[in-house]
Amino acid sequence: MIVAEQKPIAEIQTLIGDAKRVLVVGCGTCVTVCFAGGEKEAGILGSLLRMSSQMDGNAKDVSEVTVQRQCEWEYLDVIKDKVADANVVLSLGCGIGVQALAERYPNALVVPGLNTTFMGMLQEQGVWVERCAACGNCMLGLTGGICPIARCSKQLLNGPCGGSSKGKCEINSETDCAWQLIYDKLKAQNRLHLLMEINPPKDWRTSRDGGPRKIVREDLRLPAAEKA
Repeated sequence: MIVAEQKPIAEIQTLIGDAKRVLVVGCGTCVTVCFAGGEKEAGILGSLLRMSSQMDGNAKDVSEVTVQRQCEWEYLDVIKDKVADANVVLSLGCGIGVQALAERYPNALVVPGLNTTFMGMLQEQGVWVERCAACGNCMLGLTGGICPIARCSKQLLNGPCGGSSKGKCEINSETDCAWQLIYDKLKAQNRLHLLMEINPPKDWRTSRDGGPRKIVREDLRLPAAEKA
């Protein structure tokens, strides 16, 4: 899932500025799971903004609404009237949600309330860890399901750097060496022979370095007549 965290309240207040009517828009998917921007967080932030603005002598009309997903227009359409009535829309979605709101409502002033950090998973209660860098060319089948792009500090493709110690990364002693994990996993699976195969240099054209990415499934697209 996409993992994010709420921006400092002072930064949020600066982004809102002197706006009198503020709409806080939560998202019911990824940022709800990581307790950053769901219905509960939108309500708490809305209350905080109302109270702080009253204490500053510049009371704001702050309302909250949470949609199922901010990254799809069909869920954004239901809040059309609320967006039109607001001076500022404060998105508690990931960066995609912020941009989707801004694109769907080009006349609205949309600002982010979260910092999008990474794609990851829940490791333990209150702890999320990065697991995927969305490089566009997955090699997990060769590395025991452990991603060297996201989990190796140096993004090495052919074994460890030689600087690890006792299974920990030389960059951060609290981080497991990804290639130690890969070795242990492949050994347990009797697949160590995979480490003898040299992986070619990474083709970063499938990653962000090649510009904004796009996937087109022609079998799922609507016929031109239906689009019109």
